[in-house]
This record gives sequence, C-alpha cells and structure tokens, in this order.
Amino acid sequence: MKPSRIILSGGSGFLGRVLARQLANSYRDIVVLTRTPGSAPPHTREASWDGATLGPWQKELDGADTVINLAGRSVDCRYHAQNRRLMMNSRVESTRVLGQAIAACASPPRVWLNSSTATIYKHSLERPMDESGEIGATPEAKDAFSIEVARAWEETFDAARVPKTRKVALRTAMVLSAAPGGVFPVLCRLVRFGLGGAMASGRQYVSWIHEADFARAVEWLMEREEMFGPVNLVAPQPLSNREMMSTLRQACGVPIGLPASSWMLELGAFVLRTETELIIKSRRAVPGRLLASGFDFQFMRFGEACRALLAPPARQ
Repeated sequence: MKPSRIILSGGSGFLGRVLARQLANSYRDIVVLTRTPGSAPPHTREASWDGATLGPWQKELDGADTVINLAGRSVDCRYHAQNRRLMMNSRVESTRVLGQAIAACASPPRVWLNSSTATIYKHSLERPMDESGEIGATPEAKDAFSIEVARAWEETFDAARVPKTRKVALRTAMVLSAAPGGVFPVLCRLVRFGLGGAMASGRQYVSWIHEADFARAVEWLMEREEMFGPVNLVAPQPLSNREMMSTLRQACGVPIGLPASSWMLELGAFVLRTETELIIKSRRAVPGRLLASGFDFQFMRFGEACRALLAPPARQ
C-alpha cells in the first residue's frame, strides 16, 4: 500500500465511489471532500467542505500527492434556471476553490486531475474527436448550455495558478458500471421492458468507457508526468445509438426493442425530469492521448463491456 495521500472531491457520488474502490487497492490514505458527512465510500476518511469556500479541509491538501476533483451536480435533470445555476456553480466553484487551496500549500500536490466532459466536442456523425477535436454547440443537438458549462469549467481550471502542480482535465464519457447511480442499469431496464430500440435517428454516436478502464486510466494519468492538459477518458470504439441498443439487447437476451422517435423522447424526458440532449447529441470522442501514451484498455468493445457487467459475480 502506498502511503501517499489522495484527495478526492465528489468522492461520495457515483464516479467517486467507482474510483475510490480502485484507489483503495493501492493507497492507504484517501480523503473524500464531501458536503454530506457519513456518505464517503469504505476505506476512505472524510473532510467536510461546501465546494465553494476555503476552510479547515484545505490542510489536507498540504503534502498530499494527488487531488482528483469529480464534484458537480448531476446533468440528469431538467435544465431550468435553478438547475442550470447548480450545474454551473458546482463545477466552476469547486474548481476555483481547489485552485486557491493548492496555491496556498507550502507543499502542494504533485498532480491535480479535474473532471471535464467529452460533451465539450461538437456534435459529430462523421468525424471522430480526439483532444484536438472541434469544440462548440450545435442547434440540432440542443447542447448550447452544456458547452457553456464545459468551457467555463475548463477555463476555470486553466486559470488556476499552481506552477508546482501538474494539471490534467479529464474529458470523460458515459461510464458503464452496474452500480446504482449510473446509466447502465437504466439502459438495461429499458431493454428488459421492451423499450430497447433505436432512439431518435439512431445514427448519433455514443462514447463510453467501462468503470475498470476509467479507474485504471485515472491511475495511469496520476503516474505519467508527461501527461497534462485535456485527456479523453473514452473507449477507442464509440458506436451509434442504434448499434449500442442492439448490442445491449443481445447481452440482455431480449430479441426485440421498440424504437423511440424524437417526440417520444421529449415526452419521456419531461416525465423523467431529464433532457433529450443526453440522448440525441452525437458524441464521437476517441482516446487519442491515452492510446499514444501506451494505455491498454481492458474493454475495447461495447459488447464485451456489457457482458462483463451483466455476468454474475465470481465466487470467492
């Protein structure tokens, strides 16, 4: 076990729990910055913060090896004014205050990995987007607000003056996990209820990454001193929505799935209190920098990832 201290903000959320499980295999001291005491994952300890202001929590950063910021209000909601404020502020303010805390450290962390999103890239049916991909909104994808948030998030991260700390922006796609809180169990329920057909045109691309590769990639980036700036945390083979749903039906053993037209998605999104952008935007991100650095994905294909997540747990 490595004695290095790891600071994990947003560690009590879905991705935080995925990552904490992996890090607990290697690191003895994982400190979760949390707004809700008592919610941290096993094998971690807590420090209370509000994600916006400096406080006693910041002493944990002094002498720590790594800061990983996953804080941010879930995007799975209706984008009305209050939720827009919460989504923007939770990302920008947590990034800003972590930058202030690191800048004040006598012994600052060696590396700071900050969440971002693969949604930052332009809606694309044709061109795969590595880290040099085009950034911007597309009216048909209804993604203007999401792009605004992604830009502000990364601009705040870039603006942090922490010259002794290496910075990496994690442009993460949909993370596949069987754990509660993720999208994979939701998709499986849709398939088992017979609703696993193509959504809208079905042509839009879906970028994804298996939870094991997400956690392994984070550890990889922690250790690679030459890696800084934006990095896509996505599997090498994005696939169309139509192919994704067909593959998931095969994995679940469900032969037929009813498709959902655009108007049906709008109605369903209203009922479920979410937004259709999460489905209709084409995210065709690819892991250019990870592959160039030598990272080896365990799950290259969506079908392999699905079958692994649906397999019964191995007996000890």
